[in-house]
Amino acid sequence: MVAAPIFGYLGDRFNRKVILSCGIFFWSIVTLSSSFISIEYYWLFVLSRGLVGIGESSYSSISPTIIGDLFNNNSRTMMLSVFYLAIPLGSGLGYILGSSAKMAAGDWHWALRVSPALGIMAGTLILLFVPEPKRGTPDEMGYIKTRTSWLCDMKALAKNRSYVFSSLASSSVSFATGAFGMWIPVYLARAQVVQKTAEPCTKGICSSTDSFIFGAITCVTGLLGVVIGAVTTRLCRQKTERADPLVCAVSMLGSAIFICLIFVVAKKSIIGAYVCIFIGETLLFLNWAITADILMFVVIPTRRATAVAFQSFTSHLLGDAGSPYLIGLISDGLQQSYATSALWRFLSLGYALMLCPFIIVLGGMFFLATALFFLDDREKADKQLSQMTRQPSTVKV
Repeated sequence: MVAAPIFGYLGDRFNRKVILSCGIFFWSIVTLSSSFISIEYYWLFVLSRGLVGIGESSYSSISPTIIGDLFNNNSRTMMLSVFYLAIPLGSGLGYILGSSAKMAAGDWHWALRVSPALGIMAGTLILLFVPEPKRGTPDEMGYIKTRTSWLCDMKALAKNRSYVFSSLASSSVSFATGAFGMWIPVYLARAQVVQKTAEPCTKGICSSTDSFIFGAITCVTGLLGVVIGAVTTRLCRQKTERADPLVCAVSMLGSAIFICLIFVVAKKSIIGAYVCIFIGETLLFLNWAITADILMFVVIPTRRATAVAFQSFTSHLLGDAGSPYLIGLISDGLQQSYATSALWRFLSLGYALMLCPFIIVLGGMFFLATALFFLDDREKADKQLSQMTRQPSTVKV
């Protein structure tokens, strides 16, 4: 979260794929190294897990801007959709591979030893094969002749209403996904104890399949959500130019309904809970690529990395950096108020998780606000870009 603005600044001014690859290498090496830290150095383990975020911030801040400069309009929406499939797909595979490695080895450390080799391979492929496009090439067939200062960029972004509201909406999505990733498998395991279809886990390594199933659902819903979002937006653009934020708003509000139903049906039916999770997550994941596309429309190319970085910063700060802790804090507070039992442990966590659909509804409202200002902000970005570029015929060789 803290490193994202730094990489945003660098990504708007230096070779992006080199920064991106170095971030992935750092990310992978720190992940592997952290798996060998003993319990006596727990503080070092916590520090190493935090350092992983530095690599993540370099990648998440810069990658969308490269895609934004390689494609435009509907093709850019489709390519961003393909790229953003990696978030739910990777998260889901993380649950599956991490859970499988932990169970196979009988040691959770092995969950951190699966992905580093894949990360190093990805970083190498990026260095060798990914092009470094000129900034803004698809938007204007010319060359950007001026570059604004970082302070000027920040002032412009703060005044960009579509950017501000879509960033707040993205924070709402991050809040929910962060909380769900931590607590939904635990919640479903407690539901099965209440239904007497499973025994409470009192040992260090629990053989629950909930993480595996939740990971598989995340993979599938991520794929469906991003694809459905791209197709829906493309069709809706034929009806209204505000299609991008409106599709996001409708999907968020629909997602909130099905996520609420999770906590209604989980006590009686695990299968029913999984169905609600499936539909709710699909609708929630619908807006990931579209949000990035909104940013590409309303922010000029020379400050897009900065914009993506601060959107990431805001999403983490207001979203998943604190939501798992907040949900756990509320759940613990509710448990202490009443006699501890399997039923109340299940209910208290469900009541705490009910905060998520309310945050999702708030995110839908932010997307509706984005729709109000989207066309004006896009027009302003187009005018400013035309003022900053010159055609190739005017460039002296």
